[in-house]
Amino acid sequence: MPSSKRAFYRKQHDRSGNTSNICLPVSTPETAVCDGSIPGQRAPGCSPRSPLQFVAGCYSPICGSTMFDRKRKAKSAAREPAAKRQKLARTKEVKQAKAGGWLQGAIQQQRKKNKEMSFNKKRLRFISDAKKIKQGSEGVLYWMLRDHRVQDNWALIHAQQLAVKKKLPLHVCVCLHVPKSELSTLRHYSFMLKGLEEVEKECKALDVQFHLLHGSVGEVLPGFVSERHLGAVVTDFSPLREPLKWLDDLKKEFPKDIPLIQVDAHNIVPCWVASPKLEYAARTIRGKINKHLSEFLTDFPPIKKHPHTAEQAAEPVDWEKTLSSLSIDRTVGETEWAKPGAGAGLAMLESFIDERLNLFGSQRNDPNAAALSQMSPWIRFGHVSAQRVALQVQRSGKKAGVAVSSFIEELVVRRELTDNFCFYNKNYDSVEGAHEWARKTLKAHAKDKRPYIYTRKQLEEAQTHDHLWNAAQYQMVTEGKMHGFLRMYWAKKILEWTSSPEEALSTSLYLNDRFELDGQDPNGFVGCMWSICGVHDQGWAERPVFGKIRYMNYKGCLRKFDVRGFEKKYSPKRRLNVCF
Repeated sequence: MPSSKRAFYRKQHDRSGNTSNICLPVSTPETAVCDGSIPGQRAPGCSPRSPLQFVAGCYSPICGSTMFDRKRKAKSAAREPAAKRQKLARTKEVKQAKAGGWLQGAIQQQRKKNKEMSFNKKRLRFISDAKKIKQGSEGVLYWMLRDHRVQDNWALIHAQQLAVKKKLPLHVCVCLHVPKSELSTLRHYSFMLKGLEEVEKECKALDVQFHLLHGSVGEVLPGFVSERHLGAVVTDFSPLREPLKWLDDLKKEFPKDIPLIQVDAHNIVPCWVASPKLEYAARTIRGKINKHLSEFLTDFPPIKKHPHTAEQAAEPVDWEKTLSSLSIDRTVGETEWAKPGAGAGLAMLESFIDERLNLFGSQRNDPNAAALSQMSPWIRFGHVSAQRVALQVQRSGKKAGVAVSSFIEELVVRRELTDNFCFYNKNYDSVEGAHEWARKTLKAHAKDKRPYIYTRKQLEEAQTHDHLWNAAQYQMVTEGKMHGFLRMYWAKKILEWTSSPEEALSTSLYLNDRFELDGQDPNGFVGCMWSICGVHDQGWAERPVFGKIRYMNYKGCLRKFDVRGFEKKYSPKRRLNVCF
């Protein structure tokens, strides 16, 4: 049932793993049913009032009516013309439909109030020596790298402000280059290109020229800038090795008189502002980020219809043809639960605020509970800004209490810590990037006897003795996601079941980046490094294989959540062949 009609289906799981779909109209509190993780259990913050009390036929001193009175009113209602009753029902349905989709309307109102909002220049850094737009130029370019959206994008906001100031047309370009790798899958490129298709449509409506360039940045972008006589290039920020190399290559080939500007449009507090060095853990960066939040956690000015039109329009993109032409692994298919684009991302955010946020504080570590935001794919591909997510959760989730602060901790502090790690640590995907104590303890136990040894193929196809691990792997392969708590257990078991820490890290990163929709991202690198190499963690009691790395086991999971229920839901129905 469409969410726009303010009615939704909730799947409730009992301890045996059975599910039941219950249609709950949320606009009528008299019939609202509290949605706990177990049928009949009241969720935190929900009213204990039962629907039964509204249909009881006994005398009510509050209403002052008797059973006889109610029967008489019921007969009177029954005599109303059928057409009138149908009209009333339609009116109610329309009201419910209007109540749905409230978030996008609220955001539009917020943008209208911030039309003249200024840009904080601490968000940018100059990559080039040139600082001023080249005289006689014919446009400003935003090279869209990591943040694939139009609105709520500080890099595009800055590019438009530069273009308006100089009365120049505004261009946006994406350089499409597909590496020959098992990590280049249909799952990732379909999500990315369909999101960019939405970007192109929005750019066209705003008189901004969108260009899809085919080739690596160093090969295609300098020539494009010269041909279009562009006077400045603005790009967004990624801390990963390849994008930083692209930026370095571009700088070498770039005209010396054209400014190349990088804006951190991904983090709320720009990475270089939050800290100038590699941070040891969340506790060392938390205060630094919180100190700057009041300055940077602000509303966004809108990207407006651009007042200066380009003489040469961009060529329209055939998105279906583009996707079909890519040399990618199509055996890792698209997901059904996550639809690409800013609109779908905001719809997921709205459902989180309305339906799951109040459970986040108490049930976020339960893989069976619907308590997480599910926003990671849209944030990873830049379809939705993390800053927008934080703003709306703070504004709309006040009744959720402690859940809001817990969510902001993970969204802001923990997530931005991962960018810090990848930006200041060149070995972010290697055992060499771990702390000294972790490297020593892993080396000391590298030759310890493993209880099981599995090949990468066996792990990929979920062929282990551990039913929980197999279920988590099966969910990742088929749905492109895995609960955060299970990701830790999953990666630590790979350390326990492979011949060395190096092989464990390589295997976990390969599986994560190949199948997870939010893979190939700082969160994934740091998640595997935390689980296997103790990054952002501390030493624990020493034991075989793990040394002083934090240990997790099956029995611990049994104490945390309904393991059997999860295993039953995601148990591979047949031998899991990655080629499906």
